[in-house]
Amino acid sequence: MKGKHIGWIVLIAVGLSAPFLVYPVLVMKILCFALFACAFNLLLGYTGLLSFGHAAFLGWAGYVCGYGVKELGFSPELGILAGTATGAALGFVFGSLAIRRAGIYFAMVTLALAQLVYFLALQFPFTGGEDGLQGVPRGHLFGFIDLSDTMNMYFFVLAVFLVGFWIIDRAIHSPFGQVLTAIRENEPRAISLGYDVDKYKLLAFVLSAGLSGLAGATKTLVFQLASLTDVHWHMSGEIVLMTLLGGMGTVFGPIVGATVVVGLQNYGAELGQWVTVLTGVIFVLCVLAFRRGIVGELALLIKRSGIRM
Repeated sequence: MKGKHIGWIVLIAVGLSAPFLVYPVLVMKILCFALFACAFNLLLGYTGLLSFGHAAFLGWAGYVCGYGVKELGFSPELGILAGTATGAALGFVFGSLAIRRAGIYFAMVTLALAQLVYFLALQFPFTGGEDGLQGVPRGHLFGFIDLSDTMNMYFFVLAVFLVGFWIIDRAIHSPFGQVLTAIRENEPRAISLGYDVDKYKLLAFVLSAGLSGLAGATKTLVFQLASLTDVHWHMSGEIVLMTLLGGMGTVFGPIVGATVVVGLQNYGAELGQWVTVLTGVIFVLCVLAFRRGIVGELALLIKRSGIRM
């Protein structure tokens, strides 16, 4: 417990000080992707389900939030709630179909459904097609906090991230989370103990999708844009990379992975397409030499050194 408390203290301290040290918009992007990666990790790292369709939840939540705020006059908080609900609803549909299969077949079902959703996003008029949904206003939070101010927006995004991360942390360390871990480690044994495995898988999928939607809706407000990039299958692959790089099945690993990948994309932008090659090389090195990811390997080193957290 002490180690977890230290992690929380460090996370909050870094979050509060980051906008004064780094460009705030970059940190907001990292926070959005960190929440997305943590939500994905709940499904892959703790339930053992590899989804290649999580971009659908991120992207469609962004579209719904953006359209609600821009065209329907939603407040920012209502737009984010609508986006989160959209992610959860899509997660229920995807999960209900995908959990009927396991392994690579599960992954392929989620990918196929995500591609269907991508096609719909390309065709529906309200999404803006290839141009995306542009000029989404940030509005006023609770009617009086002007989110067009960068620092106000930053601390709002930080609050959303911390709430989402707390929900994930609570889920992981609850009896529900223990059942998910049991399913990951030995599903037949979990079934023999009387657990309705499909129900737990579906609940985990919906929770992961809803929190991914929360990240997507928040990202739309930050950049005032919802585009096809967030619905594309490349985004699903990117979130797998972030999770594995940081440490699959660790609480703080996806945050580290998202920070590394987004940081590389930002500071290596002048390298053009070579930044993708660099990211790939880092991923290959991590898989070959650091199978547990950055945080997983650090935790193992601490454990071997005998330091008590």
